[in-house]
Order: sequence, then C-alpha cells, then structure tokens
Amino acid sequence: MTIESLIASKIPRRKVQGIAAALLPYLPNGKVAVEAFQANLHATHAAGLMNAVNMDTGYVNYLSEAEKEDVLRWTREVLGSNTPFIAGAYIEHQSADTVTLYRQRVEQIVRQGGIPILFPTTHLHGHSPEAKELVYRVICEGFEHVLAFELSPVFAQSGEIFDEDTVRRIMDIPAIKGMKHSSLDRLTEVARLKLRDRQRPDFRIYTGNDLGIDMIEYGSDYLLGLASFAPERFAERDRLWENGDPAYYALSDALQHLGNVAFRDPVPAYKHSAAVFLHCTGRIPSDLAHPKNRKRPAWEVEILRDCAHRLGLVR
Repeated sequence: MTIESLIASKIPRRKVQGIAAALLPYLPNGKVAVEAFQANLHATHAAGLMNAVNMDTGYVNYLSEAEKEDVLRWTREVLGSNTPFIAGAYIEHQSADTVTLYRQRVEQIVRQGGIPILFPTTHLHGHSPEAKELVYRVICEGFEHVLAFELSPVFAQSGEIFDEDTVRRIMDIPAIKGMKHSSLDRLTEVARLKLRDRQRPDFRIYTGNDLGIDMIEYGSDYLLGLASFAPERFAERDRLWENGDPAYYALSDALQHLGNVAFRDPVPAYKHSAAVFLHCTGRIPSDLAHPKNRKRPAWEVEILRDCAHRLGLVR
C-alpha cells in the first residue's frame, strides 16, 4: 500500500462507535473497589461510550469464574437492564472441549444482557482457517450478536493475529457482527478494513491499537483500554472528528501521547499505568494493579500527571 492510497483511505466527518475496556480497580486491602468500578462504568456510558468488561484491561486472565460473574453482575446493576455492554469470553487455562468452554462463557454473558467477544485461545493456535471457522460457527449457534477478537501476543500468550482467509471466513458468520483488531500494525488493520468493505460493509472493525488511535480516520471504530483512562476526552475527540472541527487534532495528539506513555514496553504493565492515572485524576481510590500484573516504576505518577495536565484533567 502506498502512502497516497493510505491518505486517500481517510473518511472525514465519520460517526465513530467508541468502546472503553474498563479497568478493574483495587483497594489497599486487596479487594475490588466496586463503587469506583461502577462509577467509572456509569461515567463512561454518560460520556457516550460503550463499556467493555472482563477484558485484558480488567485482568480477565487473572480472575476466577466467580470473580468474572461478579463483574458481570456489578456491570448490569449500574448500567440497568437496557444498556448494552461488551464482555470478554475468555477460556484459557481451561481443559474442557473448546466449543463447550466458549459457549458456557457466551451464555453467561448473554444471561446478563451483555455482548460476548471471543478472546483468542491457544486451543486453536495452529488450526486451519476451515477448522477455526467451524468452531466459531458452532459457538455462535443460537446467538444474535457476538464479536471476534484478534490479539497480538505482545498483550497475552494466548493472543493470535489471524491470516486473511480466517478473517474472511469469520466475516461470513452472520452472528459475528464485528472484530476487535489488536495487531498494533496500521497496515494490517487497513487491510482488514479493505476486506470488510469488499466482503461485508456492515461488519465493524474495532481498533485495539492504543499506539494508533487515529485509526478511526480510516474507518475503524474502537475498543480501547486507553479510552478508560479518559472516556469523556475520547467522546469529545469523536465528536470533533464527526463535526470536522480542527480542534480534533490537538486533542487526538494529547490522547495519543498518553497512549504512547502508558502502552510502552512491557505492554501488559499498561494496566498499572491505568490505575496510576485514574488515581491521579481522582477516579479510583488507589493506584494498585492486580497483584499478578506487571508493575510500573515509582516515578510513573510523574509522567502520567503530565499527560493528565495536557488533557486538562489536573492542574
């Protein structure tokens, strides 16, 4: 793809669907800060973004089945019965049949009124596109709205970026309405968008590229952990793009600066960065991450306070 064709791919004044992957905050006693979690979900919804829970940002890989059920219940309680949300269907470290495991997670999410997103799994690594398509078709039988998920292994060992044949086959499954794409590679994502436009124009590609949040300019929607740092600012940015307001660029740059800082190596430590940032801006009661998650250095608060200042969130 040439730089000219990439520039020509931009879609000005486009209405964007934004989804924020919620951080699960913790108290100093090691318990989940439920009130702060629910308050952030409410604020995200009020800002105009959809919430996604039990995602990587919410430590889904470290939660027990009971804890994941608690998160779904807390989410439904605060959002009410008619507000949609996304929830991760994560099956890694389970030993039963892959389809059975996925369907159990999907059913659990749908019972709470959520939209399931199928985390990739090592159970399917190395399988052919035909085999993966069959598994996804069986998983989705009887469900109306499911999302797929490509996740770079830099985020998690279970992650996988599919080949184009697999993506094409997933797009052909009616119940799968969209896919989160987290390769962190712009050209790969643009190729997904081009394939979508040719094959199934109503299929949504949600960028998971926290290092390239301007992918909305090319036709991606988004499902970002970064959006949970400052959902109101993301919603404002989206409106500016839709309205063709040049103020979009300064705000987008400030948000991208935050993303570059928070999602630096080692990438999984971004969740601790999120806790530090949200504590710094007064949204959660501590800067503690899940005890099993990678930690940032003690000076993290200094650079994140500067990011928050650029966004007008602290003085």
